[in-house]
Amino acid sequence: MEAMSTMTGLKSSADVLFLMLGAAMVFAMHAGFAFLEVGTVRKKNQVNALVKILTDWAVSTVVYFVIGFPIAYGISFLKPAEELLGKTQGYDLVHYFFLLCFAACIPAIISGGIAERAKFWPQVTAGAIFAGLTYPLFESLIWGQNMSHVQSLFKSIGGAEFHDYAGSVVVHSIGGWIALPAVLILGPRMGRYVRGKSHPILVSNIPFLALGSWILAVGWFGFNVMSAGNLEKISGLVAVNSLMAMVGGIIAALVAGRNDPGFIHNGALAGLIAVCAGSDIMHPLGALAVGAIASIIFVYGFHFEQEKLKIDDVLGVWPLHGVIGTWGGIAAGIFGQKFLGGMGGVSFVSQLGGSALAVVFALASSFIVYGALHKAVGIRLNQEDEYNGADIAIHNIGAYPEDSIR
Repeated sequence: MEAMSTMTGLKSSADVLFLMLGAAMVFAMHAGFAFLEVGTVRKKNQVNALVKILTDWAVSTVVYFVIGFPIAYGISFLKPAEELLGKTQGYDLVHYFFLLCFAACIPAIISGGIAERAKFWPQVTAGAIFAGLTYPLFESLIWGQNMSHVQSLFKSIGGAEFHDYAGSVVVHSIGGWIALPAVLILGPRMGRYVRGKSHPILVSNIPFLALGSWILAVGWFGFNVMSAGNLEKISGLVAVNSLMAMVGGIIAALVAGRNDPGFIHNGALAGLIAVCAGSDIMHPLGALAVGAIASIIFVYGFHFEQEKLKIDDVLGVWPLHGVIGTWGGIAAGIFGQKFLGGMGGVSFVSQLGGSALAVVFALASSFIVYGALHKAVGIRLNQEDEYNGADIAIHNIGAYPEDSIR
């Protein structure tokens, strides 16, 4: 009996450690989001990029702890610490930490789209609403306490439940499609489009952009592999599929983007975003194809968004996270099939339906939140502050203070 109790305790401790390491890896990804934005925006907006993402992380931590996680999973932490630790060594707490890292991706994704002209506090407020309420509501339908109702519907219509192993749709698609209305309501940056003509604004720092991509790519193996939730469910297939999708994205971007470093480094992310949903059921060669297609979607989608639709989405978060996240959900229903070497048990119809549901949910939520903030307090910097840059206007210091003094 004592030996059994010891083994149970060791298993609980191992699962806590496993998920905590995953949480730390995904937490590190937020540094990747920050440096990806720092390298893309102009020098006068680099401090703002760093402060925004760190602040959004802190606020997301609190609202997801108090409101979001209970909404998604029906577990409240408003109880004594002894009860929180329980007999599982605090597994629910570290599970919250891991899933918080997913929830906090929503404001981090949005940040890249609205960069260089958004007010600070209205965006912090919007991020809190999305991380504490909007995202957890959708999370509860796919992964959480309300999943039985929605998944039963998908199963009755498509023959299988909607499958999103690590968040192509639940995280990335939701974040990218939420960002689109914010970008549209804000409008383009000053000078981006003049009399209907496009005037591209150059990125500020390719090494920082590349650093952001590398940090995200490394952390992504925590994002995908540790989505197993506990040690006994860990999958080598998920790890290698993530690798192959990333490589597929890089190679495709190298060709389609004509050796452009921005496309190549974002191509890696495109592949990783797309493979999240089906990383546990695809064949590695299928994952390679999914990543390559995702990267091509981003290269041409970014050009279409910026030059044809004239949407000034600074980091291209709508095509990168929104559209490719949707592709990832659909791709799981294609490349997860047994005739393409996958594990099976997935339905194209259900994947299409779940991916479409996320788009509608995200767009509706975003228009409501940003529309209300726009009317109530405004969400865009005035012309003078935008011209001077968000660093000076909001934080009273630039990224290179010695240069400012000189």
